[in-house]
Amino acid sequence: MKLSLDANLKTLADVPRAHAASKGDQIATSFEGRLTTHAEFNRHASQIANALIAAGLKPGDRVAHVGKNTDSYFELIFGCMKAGVIIVPVVWRLAPPEVSYIVQDSGAKLLFIGPEFIDLGRQVAAECPGLQGVIAMEGGAPEWPDFVKWRDAQPDIDPRLECGSDEPFLQLYTSGTTGRPKGAMLTHNNFLAMRRLQDAADEDWLHWYADDIGLVAMPNGHIGGTGFGIWVMYYGVKAIITREFDPMQVLDMIEHEGVNKFFMVPAALQFVVRQPRARQIDYSRLRSISYGASPIPHALLVECMDVFKCGFVQMYGLTETTGTVVALPPEDHAMEETPRMRSAGRALPGVEIAILDDNGKPLPPGEIGEIAIRSPSNMIGYYNLPEATAAAMPGDGWFKSGDAGYMDEDGYLYVHDRMKDMIISGGENIYPAEVENALCSHPAVAEAAVIGIPSQKWGEEVKAIVALRPDKEVTEEDLIGFVRTRIAAFKAPKSVDFIELLPRNASGKILRRTLREPYWAGYTRQIN
Repeated sequence: MKLSLDANLKTLADVPRAHAASKGDQIATSFEGRLTTHAEFNRHASQIANALIAAGLKPGDRVAHVGKNTDSYFELIFGCMKAGVIIVPVVWRLAPPEVSYIVQDSGAKLLFIGPEFIDLGRQVAAECPGLQGVIAMEGGAPEWPDFVKWRDAQPDIDPRLECGSDEPFLQLYTSGTTGRPKGAMLTHNNFLAMRRLQDAADEDWLHWYADDIGLVAMPNGHIGGTGFGIWVMYYGVKAIITREFDPMQVLDMIEHEGVNKFFMVPAALQFVVRQPRARQIDYSRLRSISYGASPIPHALLVECMDVFKCGFVQMYGLTETTGTVVALPPEDHAMEETPRMRSAGRALPGVEIAILDDNGKPLPPGEIGEIAIRSPSNMIGYYNLPEATAAAMPGDGWFKSGDAGYMDEDGYLYVHDRMKDMIISGGENIYPAEVENALCSHPAVAEAAVIGIPSQKWGEEVKAIVALRPDKEVTEEDLIGFVRTRIAAFKAPKSVDFIELLPRNASGKILRRTLREPYWAGYTRQIN
């Protein structure tokens, strides 16, 4: 049976209420052996909302979460919705200074911390005077309340606070072009309006069915993790949540738990399909696998199609567009490397794509320019950054992606390059400015440039080109170790080349493309 929710639902806070009323005794979430019914999930969300209200939080206030995936995290999301509070999931792989910056920038009143990050929580709490308290998601810190006890001390009466569909409930931070991340504010309507358009579309892969079981394995600090989890819960099918991505666990969930839908980045798919057990499992229940966040090598895609024997959907989108806005459906996937297989697909229902020149004017099919998106899922803006918001959203509902590409005559989008020098490594967005700032804080470094180079494992990896100060020395290993103390390890260079001077143009700007060219020779596009 094809699933859809009542079109009259005003906000996502109504989702657990609706499922509790219609299928209260059915399983909503499964996490490490703990099963929670829809009725229990809804009651827990109400208790969390009441706990937030009792702590003095008002609609529009923010709370931050640093931790791996759990069922409690998704209860917290919906509890925040019921209280009108905005949740700020923080990527747990970030370095402590980066976490502290996001907590302070968001103005979070409470910090919810996972058991693996208790020491980090203590450091962040000491550096963020605006925090009013810390809640330990699974205990382990005697000075802070335990999440379950904090939740269960409150009544499960739904507070039923009024909240507008255009109000934000989720604030996800993106890597910043100038080294500082930006908080993209996403609303209830960003999710609901797009999903209603897709429910009405005649595209089978877009639909969910009563027997579907979704696997939530991607990190919650990204739209691909939190967003996909929300979609699974939106339709009320069973959500199997794993603490983090584990390729062997993914195979176990498919084989023993009946998982038949999930989203993964290409690097994760590679880890799964290369497991020896991958060719010993029955995949007949798999309905579709969605992949995205970075391009996928055709050879890897063919290998996955051959092993999993299900529909594949390539997805293109950004945090600022609430995830996917362009998709290449299963019927466009082929074992041979056709031109269409190199595309990102076509716009989803309700989405418009334009290719713009340097003056913001639309370009005809076949010409490369900046990809712009108009969609009901476009964010309302970056938190407390009006100038950055105005630059990305010039008006009339359009969002400028920062990616370069072109459209063909049939409306298929081809992503060709990036306008902003961003690197995508294993599905993580990395901006050179962040890494260069860390490199240049080393006393031996005079200047540095960071580029992305092709990687068989991660798609792209970070390379640093460094010029040292006169009479100063540092080894590649020591410099990489130094950077890792300042930014997340995944952003640190995998390799460093030392040169005397960086190439620059007449105005003094570093010529990144000149630095990149030798590594991308022979590639048809400048992303991997």
